[in-house]
Amino acid sequence: MGRVVWWLYEQECSVFRFVNLRCHSRFLTSFFGWVTHVGGARATILSTLLLCLFLPSPSSLWAIQSAIALTISHLPVHLIKKYYPRHRPYLSIPETKMLVLPLKDHSFPSGHTTAVFSVLTPFMLHVPSLFIPLLTLASLVGLSRIYLGHHYPSDVLVGAFLGVGSGVLVSILFG
Repeated sequence: MGRVVWWLYEQECSVFRFVNLRCHSRFLTSFFGWVTHVGGARATILSTLLLCLFLPSPSSLWAIQSAIALTISHLPVHLIKKYYPRHRPYLSIPETKMLVLPLKDHSFPSGHTTAVFSVLTPFMLHVPSLFIPLLTLASLVGLSRIYLGHHYPSDVLVGAFLGVGSGVLVSILFG
């Protein structure tokens, strides 16, 4: 590894250690244990399907955009995980606090973060009054992935980028 890459990795590990090791409390463990599921497959797929079925127009169009963005966003996630495998932090940083069972796939990028950002971005774009609450929720899902020991910060940042990118693209193409 080059010096700059190594330095960036060390900085990322410092951020990871701060969130994963130093910020622990019963409340945060309970809260992040719950909020992380908002970005999971069950929650994102079920919520987009229910929104597509039950929201009135034009909101139903935004829900359809969310469903399409969710689908599209996971193509690059799958490819990146396959061709750029990265060990999860708990495999590289021995002191990592693991609060749930270890995952078997690769760390980069965060699928939960990608999913939640892809689903919420069309709503953030179309309903400006929801921008801050939805951005906060999506960001908390990303932070939960670090807190729970499953992802490095760059995994989460790239996941957010992929999710927002797919949400924006779909909103433009199908808007």
